[in-house]
Parts: sequence; structure tokens; C-alpha cells
Amino acid sequence: MIIDQEMEKNEPQLYPRDEHTVLSEAELEKLGLRNQAPSPSICTRIQKIRCSGSTAKSLLYKLLPILTWLPRYPVKEWLLKDIISGFSVGIMHLPQGLAYALLAGLPPVTGLYSSFYPVLLYFFFGTSRHISVGPFAVISVMIGSVTDSLEPSSKYLEIINGTNKTTIINYPQRDAARVELVAALTFLVGTFQVALGLLQFGFVAIYLSEPLVRGYTTAASVQVLISQLKYIFGFDVEEYSGPLSLIYTFLEICKRLPETNIGTLITSLIALVCILLVKMLNDRFAKKLPLPIPVELLTIIISTAISYGAKLNANFGVSVVGDIPSGMRPPEVPSVNYFGKVVGNSFAIAMVGYVICISLGKIFALKHGYTVDSNQELIALGLSNFVGSFFQCYSISCSMSRSLVQESTGGHSQVAGLVSCLIILATILKIGELFYELPKAILAVIILANLKGMFKQFKDIPELWRSNFVDLLIWLVTFVATIVLNLDMGLGVAVVFSLLTVVFRTQMAKYSILGQVSKTGIYKDVAEYDKAEKIPGVTIFRSSATVYFANAELYAGALKKKCGVDVDNLIKRKKKALKKAEKKAKKEAKKNKKIVPEAINGCDSGNNNLGFVDIDMGAKSQEPGGDCNGGDIIVPEHNGSVKDLEPQINIQPQPCYKPTLESLGLEKPPLHSLILDFTPVNFVDTVCIKTLKNIFRDFREIEVDVYLVGCHGDIECRFLCITENSLQPINQCYVIGGIYAS
Repeated sequence: MIIDQEMEKNEPQLYPRDEHTVLSEAELEKLGLRNQAPSPSICTRIQKIRCSGSTAKSLLYKLLPILTWLPRYPVKEWLLKDIISGFSVGIMHLPQGLAYALLAGLPPVTGLYSSFYPVLLYFFFGTSRHISVGPFAVISVMIGSVTDSLEPSSKYLEIINGTNKTTIINYPQRDAARVELVAALTFLVGTFQVALGLLQFGFVAIYLSEPLVRGYTTAASVQVLISQLKYIFGFDVEEYSGPLSLIYTFLEICKRLPETNIGTLITSLIALVCILLVKMLNDRFAKKLPLPIPVELLTIIISTAISYGAKLNANFGVSVVGDIPSGMRPPEVPSVNYFGKVVGNSFAIAMVGYVICISLGKIFALKHGYTVDSNQELIALGLSNFVGSFFQCYSISCSMSRSLVQESTGGHSQVAGLVSCLIILATILKIGELFYELPKAILAVIILANLKGMFKQFKDIPELWRSNFVDLLIWLVTFVATIVLNLDMGLGVAVVFSLLTVVFRTQMAKYSILGQVSKTGIYKDVAEYDKAEKIPGVTIFRSSATVYFANAELYAGALKKKCGVDVDNLIKRKKKALKKAEKKAKKEAKKNKKIVPEAINGCDSGNNNLGFVDIDMGAKSQEPGGDCNGGDIIVPEHNGSVKDLEPQINIQPQPCYKPTLESLGLEKPPLHSLILDFTPVNFVDTVCIKTLKNIFRDFREIEVDVYLVGCHGDIECRFLCITENSLQPINQCYVIGGIYAS
């Protein structure tokens, strides 16, 4: 409600305007000339959906972004930097692919497959230049929770000694079943993502707010930490699933600490310290180093050599990766038997993977001055997962650590991703079998070392405490729900709670009375601004939220509470006064009961001596200034009805009027006008309309005019529709410079 007076002076007056001119809605429509766009004809609609050469070409360029940027690729400026960046990312893909496969409960080679096929597909379909797609810790631990619950190791126990009943786990059979399960899961993840992308549902990411995503990934990092402790300490634990599974796993680890393998623990601690120290050096000397030191790859190579030379597995019982098959696997169709069991988990993984990917992609796009198509990103990720499921890959997303390396080492496009694919391909074909003696504890250490950035998200708690308490609640509820209820159910609880906070915010809206700041056209809350003063006789009421079914009653209650008048009590007193006046009128009517017939007989005989009749006006209200039945006389009958008599002489009846508060002996309220500021209201529903009708009726009863200010165009149309359709109109609506009045 800020009025720019200078603009009003310079604004050309197309029509003579009076600030207090009252216009009806029809007059406003005539003066404003609302522009109504004609509905397109059937031929026009058919032409829009008809396939043509240009339409097919634009669709092809949209689905294959590589056709847009590759022909204009600046080879001299970008190629060398992309090769260096791709090499740096590729040597990170190798250890992370092996480690994250272990996190997902799968054979290490599936991590290598997931680092090759999806990355190659994203090169053709992706729109981000800098993100590095592939295995990611959060997605891997979500997949791991599915494999542990549907294909637990206890399902594949075999007795090897009939006398002692010694049991071992049949790892090849378990791994084969888990690979089949994850292929079906990844197939559904890709299907969901492609379908949502084709349906232009890229906006679904907005329902996962930043506090929700950060709280969820922080909880997932805690899940990752606890799940890798068994490899750090070198013992097996029972696998749990469902609610409280993380707590049960942690308690099981604490109970079995006396069984720790000392060789495994020492190997883990030495590797962890070395990796963290080198990462700190990389961060500190990032500007001086041409490439970051590939500490993870060096750790894998050195630890494999030490394990092979010292025979850690045979001499100290250190668990190793084992056989990594060489070569490419032929494609296989995912099994449909698991679809019904993993459909819910697949949708959750699809959403989390997409949100992480699009969030990081938009950060880099904003930094480097290009745009990322959210719908195409869904399609690109979906195709990467969909096709990858035929080659024993598991669901992928975007890794923050690899993306930062790809961007910081000078990568300009997904050519860097293509180079990293070549490194992984060489590993799959020949190099992978050399990592037979790689200790599993080293892979667990690599996973934990890459969680440092996620654990830093705990710093969000004090920041949100100072900035936004509701966002802090979303963060905490997401974190606790994910820890307690596991990853899939925790995400559902977090989304529901996040949406409920929106409803709660509308129900806990701020209601204020506005006053004019002295000598300005600015109106502010009188409770917050000392210089904001109420206009005498006028109350301006504003709600900070839209008015709809969830808060309509709260809106009406706050209005009556803050307007300075006890509306309900005044209406109640008015009704009592009206009843009292009606009883008095009835008593007077009984006294005059005998006078009326005599007056009628006198008229028949030509006698002009006629007394005036007191007529009860409370039985039938009319508009002020109207007359009752012209010159007729209203005579009450014994049954309570009335009848009109044609007088034979010229009789002047008493004029009809609506009783006022003053005429009833009641004090008039201190305000004569109530203005409802609808500027924050962006939609209305039938409950809001009915609430407004009740507000208008109540304040009209106490002789206060109600005005609606700042109604948007769609709300104006809604009022028109209400007037024209089955619902009763609110009342006559007028416009005073954009103000609706009753």
C-alpha cells in the first residue's frame, strides 16, 4: 500500500479521476476494458501438435544436448584441460567405485560398471558441464539398506561340518542374488526418472527443500559411518532392517568390540590418517598444485602391494576384496520378480539422486554462466540408470567430491567424463584383477574419508537456530526420522513434515492493524511502528498469509479480536433490543386493535375522524427511504399475518426505516469503515468466500462498511464467478481505486 505521489503527478490522466469515485463492477469492466484472449480454434491446436521438420529437429536437439554443444566445442581452448580433468576424476572413480559397491553390499566390480556405463550415457544426454555422475555414498547406502533387508547374508548360510554344525555364508550365491535385486531396483529408478522428465515433472525437486536434503544426507552419512565400522574393526555383525535397524547395528558393534582384528584396525587407522593428511594438503595448496594428489588411488595401490607381500589375509586374518572378474558382461534383462518389493524404495532413490544432481548442477551453472534443464537432467539420469540396469550397474547420482575436482582442475565440459570412462574401461578390461589382495578395510577408510564434507553439515544447526526456527525443525525431524526409521521411511516422514510446516505457517499467520506513517502514504503495523497511526474511524486489517479453508476461521476470529469492537456482543445486544422493541410494538398493536375497525367504519360512512395507526416495522425490514405499500394500510390479523386495506380517504402512513443502533439505544462503534488488505492473498476458495460473507453480514449489522483492498486479477474473477454461479453473491461489489466494497 505504498503510493508514489511523484509518479501519480507525472502519470497521464486518460480519464478524469476522483479519488472517492465509487464504481460498480460493471462500470469498472467498461472503464478498464478487460482483455479477454480468444480461445484457440481446433485447427490451431492441431497445428501446434502436428509433427513437422522443425519440430522434430528441435525435439532431437532437446533430447540430445550433445548435438548443440559438441559442434561448437572449442578444441584448442578446452580439450587439454578436459583431458587433465578427466584423468583426475578417473583415478578418483576407481577407488570410489570399488568402495561404494562395498557400501551397497555388492561385488566391487559392479562399482566399476556403474562408473562406466552411466557416465558414458550422461555424456550424450546431460546438460551440466561440470558434475561428475556415478556412484555416490548416500545412494549406495540407500541401496545397501534394500539389499540387507531383502537378501540378507543369513539367508545364504550353509553347514560345512555336520558334526560341529559350522556354518559359512555362500558369498557367490548371495552376491548373484543381490546383483539381480539391484538391477531390478535400478531399472525402476530409471523408469521413474525418465517418465517424470518426459512429463515435465522436473519441478518435483522443489518439494525437497535444502534443510530437508542436508538433514537427510547428514543422517545418511551417519548410516554410512556405522555400516563401515565392521570393516574397520574386522568382524562380522548381524544384519538388521526396518525401523531402529541402525541403533541395533551400533549396539551389536559395541558388543563385539572385544573381537576386533588388530591387524585390520591398525591398517585402517594408518590409511585413514594418511588420506586425511593428504586431503588437507590438497585443500591448503590447491592453487599451487597443478593437480590434486590422487591419495585414494595411491592408497589402494600401496595397500594392495603390502597386503600381497605380507600376506595379510593369511597371516593376520585381514579380509580382502577377492576376485574381480575382467572383461565386459553381456546385457541381461532385469528380473521382474523384485519389482513389487522395491517400487517404493526405487521412487525414493530416484528423487534423492535427482535432487542432489540438480542442486549441484545449478550451483556450477550459476558460477559459470549457463543453464541446466531440470527436465532433461531427469531424462539423462533416468536413461543412465535404465540402460545401466541391463549391465549390472546400480543407481547413480552426482558426487560432490569428484565434481569439485572436475571443476577445479579446469574441466569445461563432459569430455572430462568421457576421459574418465576410458580409464575405468581399462581397469575393467585388464587392471581390475590386480586388486585381488586389496583389504576391504582400505575401501571402508576411503568411504569414511569422503564423508568429511557431509559431517560439516552439522554446522547448519546453530546457523538455522539463529536464522529460521522452522527450517531447523525440518532439519532435525529429517535427521532423527532417518536415523530411527531408516532411509526410505525417514524420507517420507521428512517430506510430509516439510509440507505440513507450510500449512502450519498459514494457520499461524501474523495478523496486524495497519496505520499510516506520518506524512507518508506508507501503512505499517501499529504494534511495530510508533509513528504509524490509525486513521480515525477506519481500521485496516492485514493477514500475512492467504485465506483458505485451513485458516478462514482463524482469520475471522483475529479480525474481530483486533478491530477494537466486540462484534458478537454488539450484535447480541442489538438482537435483544430488537426483540424488546418488537414486544413493545405488539402491545401497542393490541391497544389499537379496537381503533382500526372503528376507523374503517368511519371511512365507510364518510366520517373523516380517523386516528393514525401505529404500524409494526420490525416484522419486515426494508431499505431506508422506502415507503410501505404506497398509501395502503397494514392491519395485523389474529393469526399474525397482515393484509392491505384500500383506504377511502387520504391517509399518510408512517415511513419504513431500518432500526439503527442509536434508535435502539446502543452505542455506535468507533469505526465506520473496515478495510481488509488482500495483497498477500493469492487465491481464495469457497470457504474463504463464505467467511467473507459472514464478515460482511456481521459488520453490516453494526453499521460498519467493509472494503477489500489489493485483490489480484484471479481473485476478482473468482468473485465474478461466485456472483454468476449457484453460490449467493457476497453483496454488491464496488471499486474505489482498486478497493472492493460492500
